[in-house]
Amino acid sequence: MRLAQLAKDERRPRDFDPREYISTWTEKDLLHGHIVDAWVIIFRTRGCYWARASGCSMCGYVNDVAQEVAPADILHQVDTVLRKHESQPLVKVYTSGNFFDDHEVSPEVRERILHELGDRCDKVIVETLSHLLRKEQVEAAMNHVRELEIALGLESTNDRVLRQSVNKVWGLKEHAHATDLAHAAGATVKTYLLVKPPFLTEREAIEDAVRSGHEADPHSDTISFNPVNVQSRTIVDRLFRRGEYRPPWLWSVVEVLERTRDVKAHVKSHPTAGGMVRGAHNCGSCDRRVVNAIEEFSLGLRRDFDDLSCECKDVWRAYSEMQEFMLTPADPLAVLET
Repeated sequence: MRLAQLAKDERRPRDFDPREYISTWTEKDLLHGHIVDAWVIIFRTRGCYWARASGCSMCGYVNDVAQEVAPADILHQVDTVLRKHESQPLVKVYTSGNFFDDHEVSPEVRERILHELGDRCDKVIVETLSHLLRKEQVEAAMNHVRELEIALGLESTNDRVLRQSVNKVWGLKEHAHATDLAHAAGATVKTYLLVKPPFLTEREAIEDAVRSGHEADPHSDTISFNPVNVQSRTIVDRLFRRGEYRPPWLWSVVEVLERTRDVKAHVKSHPTAGGMVRGAHNCGSCDRRVVNAIEEFSLGLRRDFDDLSCECKDVWRAYSEMQEFMLTPADPLAVLET
């Protein structure tokens, strides 16, 4: 069965109130070299068009979208969530899809969001697929905000990984073009790269992330390494339930960060569900300590991970070697336990 069809078959659309935003919270991030409170908003839209057509192998955000959302519905969400602003200077706007897809977020709604948030925050971050970005869209956005960062999900610079693992057909060429458009208009670019998409062994995943980081560096102001977490109703979830996928070890994330310290872009990672069985994790006893160290590194509070150690680091090395010996990306520990 083709990967594209399998990804689509995993979806289970549900009914949500299109007038209710998904979530909002505050987290720490960097702004001009200083740690600040960042306001995160997830608006409920109709979601990513690619997820509806097929979708990425690891992405389950489509499960939180509404089937149809009118512009008036999103504007109602905007009015509701704006009351929750508490002077955070940085805001991250997510839609479980693409902010610059006119079919998902109309130009009028996009203008209203940017205008309202631009009045309240010093910097606005939005995300979109690179091939959807248009020059006039970025130029119009810059009229409403002081600083704009556009986050682009590149995932990998390896076309084979993109097509056969992630189920994406856009790569570094489209990413570089979108970056040029953003920079020409005065915006900055954050590049999302995956750590351990499905069907890669632990060692292959590390090498792919490190190589992708260096190749994406000329087209990035920030590089965010995203360890894959197991989201429901995805190909990754299906593999996980069969014992054929394990989220990356936190030691793998640490190695990727250590080996990309030489890039010019700011390198960071915020492991979703870090330390949990469906997120990047180690043995359990050292997980919180390593996750905290990764967060500190991302915020510029530490330069290395030399002070971290645990007996499970040897298990991680053996795990990586065993996968190569077994000639499979399946979880060797799960295989041995069955």
